[in-house]
Amino acid sequence: MEWLCSAYLLLPFVPVLGDVVLAAGADGLENDKLAGRPKEVPDEETDEVATRSGKDPAVQVSRSSGEEKQVPYIKVGEENSGSIDLYYEDHGSGPPVVLIHGYPLSGRAWDKQVPVLLDADRRVITYDRRGFGKSSQPTSGYDYDTFAADLNTLMERLDLRDVTLVGHSMGTGEVTRYLGAYGSARVARAVLTSPIPPFLLQTDDNPEGLPGSLFEGFIQTAKADTPAWMKGFLDNFYNMDVYGGTLVSDQAFQASWNIATAASATAAVACIPTWETDFRADLPKIDVPVLVVQGDADRILPFDATGKRLPGLVKDIQLVVIEGGPHAIAWTHTDQVNQALLGFLR
Repeated sequence: MEWLCSAYLLLPFVPVLGDVVLAAGADGLENDKLAGRPKEVPDEETDEVATRSGKDPAVQVSRSSGEEKQVPYIKVGEENSGSIDLYYEDHGSGPPVVLIHGYPLSGRAWDKQVPVLLDADRRVITYDRRGFGKSSQPTSGYDYDTFAADLNTLMERLDLRDVTLVGHSMGTGEVTRYLGAYGSARVARAVLTSPIPPFLLQTDDNPEGLPGSLFEGFIQTAKADTPAWMKGFLDNFYNMDVYGGTLVSDQAFQASWNIATAASATAAVACIPTWETDFRADLPKIDVPVLVVQGDADRILPFDATGKRLPGLVKDIQLVVIEGGPHAIAWTHTDQVNQALLGFLR
């Protein structure tokens, strides 16, 4: 297969399979405040941020009025003396849509979808996966059981119901594992954009997958020079040789790279083995309508190995294929993605 050969040829320089950037090019959007979670500094009117028994989002308490103001972090665990917190944004009103980004970006990957969903009278929640964006950067918990548990914590803490879960790339793994493990009591429908399921690793019963040696090569490349790995990954995420300078500006690419390189050094490597996760047992458990949107020129998660295999594995599924679309279709083919998403929500 041509894409597999390309992966081997580019291995020293580029990761051609991973799941980079969760939210299609939308990931490349923020140039500032990328070094991690901003430090909360109390002033004359506000006490330090505190988390209430690990159950609720952090709050600030005004010294003058005694009023509490919610801070957009949710505690999902602890590491030694510190808490593990997810940064999230919660805007609008109406039926909720939770957007889950891909590797190695942040919730900013959805910048071209959030305004459209708000205009459609939806409540829109984005969050940064542990290790990325403004969330905590722990050294553990980089597996899909934990990622799904983090999502479940967010769903419960915000008491979200009748939710549309939307994942891109690695984020589609969270959606799939969440529905397989926690069910659909809070979920109305799901969207998988540039999906990672059903199973990327080549095994005796999964000949369509990729050899384990390929993933090991990615790990070694990422360890040796993470910034170079991210640059190569994003080149293939956006298909820069095709869309660079037209659908993807230099500034958008640089913004994505800034977000990617600000991720935890641990997470940048530890997420790669998760791409070998087998989701085949989760898929039959999904009992809500599912929309799959993918480009047929996806170099990160090639269509033939991923999205094309999903019909027949999920009970109620629609498949939209975008001609010429790269992995980052939410950024490069925004109108087509948004049209498919809004049509599915109606």
